[in-house]
Amino acid sequence: MKTIIETKNAPSAIGPYSQAVLFNGVLYTSGQIAIDPKTNALLETDIQGETKMVMNNLSAVLSAAKMNFSHVIKTTIFLKDMDDFQAVNEIYATFFSDNFPARETVQVAKLPKDVKVEISMIASL
Repeated sequence: MKTIIETKNAPSAIGPYSQAVLFNGVLYTSGQIAIDPKTNALLETDIQGETKMVMNNLSAVLSAAKMNFSHVIKTTIFLKDMDDFQAVNEIYATFFSDNFPARETVQVAKLPKDVKVEISMIASL
C-alpha cells in the first residue's frame, strides 16, 4: 500500500512529486534543499547552514511518517562542490547517534535553485 507523506514543516514540492512516499513500511523521501518551510524562501548561507536546514527538513518529513533518524537505512547526498564533503559530514553526523545508514555522496553539475547540497533518504519502520 502506497501512502503519500506531506507536512507543512518541510518545504512544499517545487514540482510534480511528493515530499515522501511510504510503501510497505519503507519511506522514500524526495531530495530536500535549504528552503525554509516557514517562509518558503531559499536559505542563502554557507554549506553548514544549508546542510542543517536540509537535515531539519528531512527530520520534519520523517516525523510526519512517525519516524526519526534512527529509522534511516540509506541516504544520498548531492553536492555542488566535493570540497564541501567534510563540512557536510560534520553537520550530517550530528543528526545520527550510532548505526549510521548506508550512503553515497556525489558531486553534480547543478542542483535545483543552484543550492550547494541536496539530500534524500530511505527509512524503514
